[in-house]
Amino acid sequence: MSTCSSCQTPYSKKRYLTFGLLTIISLVLPFIRVGGNHFFLLNFEKKQLHLLFTSFDMQELYLMPFLLIFMFLGIFFLTTLGGRIWCGWICPQTIFRIVYRDLIETKLLGLRKRIKNKQLDSKKSPKKIIAILIWVILALLAASNFTWYFLPPEDFFTYLQDPTEHTVLLGFVIAIALFLIYDVIILKEDFCIYVCPYARVQSVMYDEETIQTVYNENRGGKIYDNHKNLINTKPTGEFDECTGCQACVSICPTHIDIRKGMQLECINCLECADACTTVMGKLGKTSLITWASSTAVEEKRKTKFLRFRTVAYGVALALALVALFMMGSTKEHMLLNINRTTQLYKIKNEGKDIQNAYTFLFQNTDSKDHKYYFEIEHKDISIKKPTKPFMLKAGKKLKKIIILKADKNLSMHNEEDTLLEITIRAYAVDNEKEIVVKRETTFIYPSPNSIKKQLAK
Repeated sequence: MSTCSSCQTPYSKKRYLTFGLLTIISLVLPFIRVGGNHFFLLNFEKKQLHLLFTSFDMQELYLMPFLLIFMFLGIFFLTTLGGRIWCGWICPQTIFRIVYRDLIETKLLGLRKRIKNKQLDSKKSPKKIIAILIWVILALLAASNFTWYFLPPEDFFTYLQDPTEHTVLLGFVIAIALFLIYDVIILKEDFCIYVCPYARVQSVMYDEETIQTVYNENRGGKIYDNHKNLINTKPTGEFDECTGCQACVSICPTHIDIRKGMQLECINCLECADACTTVMGKLGKTSLITWASSTAVEEKRKTKFLRFRTVAYGVALALALVALFMMGSTKEHMLLNINRTTQLYKIKNEGKDIQNAYTFLFQNTDSKDHKYYFEIEHKDISIKKPTKPFMLKAGKKLKKIIILKADKNLSMHNEEDTLLEITIRAYAVDNEKEIVVKRETTFIYPSPNSIKKQLAK
């Protein structure tokens, strides 16, 4: 019988490649800017959201619901399709533990005898202090990296030059780093088992075709009964292929026996599948542990990826993504808020000139400076102040007192004031076609009796 040790590419190599790519992307992405904007940045200091290299002011956060919907649908879709693929292949907690346990403790310092045995703690040695110090440095880097998605690196490093003036930032980074040190060195995989809420809700999203880490009991033989009680350490059936070597148990980072069936603690890291691949390959056989749906393994067929639930999630994801891009493409390059002052109106020129005052808050959300002005879409109401366009720098706000006037009798009632709906059309003088917004407000025209009373005073 020919050797089959290479029948399956070890999942660990694919995971390490994935971890490396994700780490590089997470570290490099905050430094990439297009037109001064980041790929993703939720800047609380400047009250901005950067998404796909486009900046949005907090007043434009109508995008957030679509972004959150897309994120949650993505998690549901991934879980339904690939089980806890997030936990084993993407989660920072898993990556950090791999770096500390497998790279620093095992490969670099030799505190663990073998990378394939994760059941034993690392041995006590002065080298342990070195391992902790290395992780402290990496934890500070990871904490800083996390902060860069809420405070851009260019501001982050500027603030660090004067830490006494930015103690909140410094405390935030140190707090995250301390948590990562405690999590990775002390809490370990107990975080996945006891703390992480994702493990508790994932089973609701599973169906019969969800990909999981599955031990093929039909080939390997029974190790546990239907009540999860151990029968034998090695199957006793004549055609049972499991050798009872327990390589899959020794390598499991969450200390479970996958032969017992699907368990809450399993994070789909597939370390057990790699271990079984090595052992069974020496016997010229394929691994007894595979990444497939339990139904597909039982029925000896391929997993059905296209099914109602995955198609439904896929369609919902596509719709959320389209909505996100459509809303993002309608970004306004200027914002305008209009508020009336406490005084309803002023009566001038013996009642022939009625004035209303407003507070206009302009904001230039473009990356360039612009001159702004506005017009009134009402034939009988005109602008008294300001009379000229005004400059507003990129990203800045400007509050202006605006006075509108009506020099024609617009009253519709003798006793009551008349409320006139008007439209304000504001625009950039240098780019009127693209940078323009419209806002609705009211102009109050006093009744003839109100004018007489006011003039009598």
